[in-house]
Amino acid sequence: MIAELGTIASLFAIVAFGAIVPVVPTGAAVSGAAALAFHTQPLTIVLVLIAGAAGAYVGDLVMYAMCRLGGESLARRLRWLRDEQRLASVKHRLEEKQVPVLLVSRLIPGGRVPVLLAAAFVGLPWRTFVVANAPACALWSVVYAAIGLAGGSIFPEPWQGVIAAVVLILIVNQSMTWFSRRRSVNTSNASGLASPPSPPP
Repeated sequence: MIAELGTIASLFAIVAFGAIVPVVPTGAAVSGAAALAFHTQPLTIVLVLIAGAAGAYVGDLVMYAMCRLGGESLARRLRWLRDEQRLASVKHRLEEKQVPVLLVSRLIPGGRVPVLLAAAFVGLPWRTFVVANAPACALWSVVYAAIGLAGGSIFPEPWQGVIAAVVLILIVNQSMTWFSRRRSVNTSNASGLASPPSPPP
């Protein structure tokens, strides 16, 4: 049991760190831990869910505080802010629907950081962010743990389940990224067609 608790603590640290340093594959970490728990100690799956959600929540709070205090200049130095145009679009959506945008942002690959930055830069109240981000992190942990359980249940060996879970995460992320890009391109094309032609000089 001590070994399992050590794994849970490591998962919390990895997810919290990955929320601040976005290059860490936090979703794959939760899925892999869930797949491993399925084969070793199924009861610890609940702890995996809690550790994943808590790590994501704490990491988001730290990143949000840093952005509120340091502003856009700090975000640029840390290479969190890379797409000014997308940030402006997210700011607009966040001003219209704060809570729904926060809830969905964690489930879209590459969607969390722009939404979190936009929330900090538009001055979203701390209370709103703290309350809305809790269910977002919980839902994120449940989704990725479920993917891990799906991968772990297919194969008899723990290491096979972990690999299957990571592969499933990659497939899901790539599919969602492709769909998001296609939707963005279609929206841009539709906007271009809808705009009136420029008058002749």
